[in-house]
Amino acid sequence: MKAIQVSFDERLLRELDADEEVRRDGRSAVLRRAAELYLARRRDRRVAAAYRAAYHSSNAGAELAGWEDEGVWPDA
Repeated sequence: MKAIQVSFDERLLRELDADEEVRRDGRSAVLRRAAELYLARRRDRRVAAAYRAAYHSSNAGAELAGWEDEGVWPDA
């Protein structure tokens, strides 16, 4: 692993240090998990945007018309 320097304002650092997970696992572990989660969410948003763009084309709308409810689970 590579050590880096990150700046936090004092209030945020106090809040972070008061957290139970941070006290148990340490700042670095929690911040690594937060960074991984951030990157995964960004990736998911990019993929979702790509799907929206692909299926938003005028041809896709006509091809998929009538299939909107096919993926809906019936009420149990």
